Amino acid sequence: MRHYRHLAGVASLLALVAAGPAIAETTLTIATVNNGDMVRMQGLTEDFTKANPDIKLQWVTLEENVLRQKVTTDIATKGGQYDVLTIGTYEVPIWAKNGWLVALDNLGDAYKVDDLLPAIRGGLSADGKLYASPFYGESSYVMYRKDLMEKAGLTMPETPTWDFIREAAEKMTDRANGINGVCLRGKAGWGENMAFLTAMSNSFGARWFDEQWKPQFDQPEWKNTLQFYVDLMKAAGPAGASSNGFNENLTLFQQGKCGMWIDATVAGSFVTDPKASTVSDKVGFALAPDTGLGKRGNWLWAWSLAIPAGSQKTEAAEKFIAWATGPGYLDLVASRDGWANVPPGTRASLYANKDYTSAAPFAEMTLASIEAADPTHPTVKPVPYTGVQFVAIPEFQGLGDTVGKFFSAALAGQTSVDDALKQAQDASTRTMTRAGYIK
Repeated sequence: MRHYRHLAGVASLLALVAAGPAIAETTLTIATVNNGDMVRMQGLTEDFTKANPDIKLQWVTLEENVLRQKVTTDIATKGGQYDVLTIGTYEVPIWAKNGWLVALDNLGDAYKVDDLLPAIRGGLSADGKLYASPFYGESSYVMYRKDLMEKAGLTMPETPTWDFIREAAEKMTDRANGINGVCLRGKAGWGENMAFLTAMSNSFGARWFDEQWKPQFDQPEWKNTLQFYVDLMKAAGPAGASSNGFNENLTLFQQGKCGMWIDATVAGSFVTDPKASTVSDKVGFALAPDTGLGKRGNWLWAWSLAIPAGSQKTEAAEKFIAWATGPGYLDLVASRDGWANVPPGTRASLYANKDYTSAAPFAEMTLASIEAADPTHPTVKPVPYTGVQFVAIPEFQGLGDTVGKFFSAALAGQTSVDDALKQAQDASTRTMTRAGYIK
């Protein structure tokens, strides 16, 4: 009996030695937006977990407005729900200065930080340090149906004006056959209709605030912007446009129901993908419109991955971010889905890659649009803020949502343009006075 117990003990010891040291498993909870590139990333994460078997991924995928509310609440209250956040060019500098984010100093040599486009890298940095890594970068441009433009007897210039857009939209509209001349964002939200309208207003010479932070919605430039937008959408936009954001307009365009769509450059791969778009071989691209004042209606944005300060899983989170936003991920997507589908707008090497530029008819216009955006001088007149389609102050998130509701109501015909502008002026004045910007 004693001999049996001795053999059993030896066997147990050998089994422990063979198994080696136990691997501590880490589960990363990742909050992200339900855009196509992010959904594709989730489908490819087996590539990451195979190489990192000790790290598990748990996804929380949300609609854009909901994502913003949840991650902002979580980080401001130190809730600790998420280990990796999907945030953008608006949040990163403000949150970094608040001490809410971890500086990304350990992404490794393979990450190639110097390959990031300067405009995108600069927007995600504070005090010279990178606080979020861009998953994709974007500006905005005009996507249009070449066949409908030809049928209308027009040729899209590379640098169109808003007057041309209006003329083309009205001529392309064929509501009997379900075709709207133009599709634009109307859903309320600072990152939805106000991203579009703020960028558009820059080209009309408008600005949110003057040099003393006084709101400017009572000035003629904003009246011209909002009246033009409402009239254009009434004449040539889809029914229910006040409920349409990026994803809704993408679906309409892919279904052949939009003559033109002015929105994020990242949509270029989706509207030219024959698996998803019924008009994939009929799409052309042009720079965002202007009014001849020296500013175009295009924005600058990057959806990016960041780590909340105080995270206990920083090392694992950095490994994931380096994988998801590194050059190797672009190669992975290209090998699975083709070069046209890789996340655009972040790395200079992508635009020097002939495999990419020959497969992506939107590549050249995307880079030109990103490089044309200037967050430090967004409007015709001087302003005390940075940001092209937003104002980089903490108060903008709530204020932008509020003004977005007024303008969405004007588009829906629930209020007049004049009343919407007055409501915007009053709300902005209250907010800026309460926050101490206006003495």
